[in-house]
Amino acid sequence: MQGLHLIADLYQCDCEPAVLLDRDVLEKRCVDFCQAAGLTPLGAYFYQFSHDNGDKAGVTGTVVLAESHVAIHTWPETRAVTLDVYVCNFSRDNSDRARAVFQHLIALLQPGEVMEKDVMRGELPVTA
Repeated sequence: MQGLHLIADLYQCDCEPAVLLDRDVLEKRCVDFCQAAGLTPLGAYFYQFSHDNGDKAGVTGTVVLAESHVAIHTWPETRAVTLDVYVCNFSRDNSDRARAVFQHLIALLQPGEVMEKDVMRGELPVTA
């Protein structure tokens, strides 16, 4: 279960509005970035939120990978996004692939401010 989990809160995103507002646009880009990095998408589920008047609002979605997942949530009204990219390293080290997807998504979203954390998951504690 050992793997890399990249987590980011993105603020002041200056991307095309459709990236934050349109489920189809965001889903395609997420899946494409995973495939281009050499990861294996097994499926994706993205949900389109709408305002009471029917206009598109934010998007929440996930790409399930053979190696684990990508999760993304947008708040277009505040130009904010939360992003998780997690990969397992069971049969190979997928860390560079995870970093590639993460960096492509950050470049797409064009945040003015990024708060990020890298977490190594599944590391056994050292015992004395």
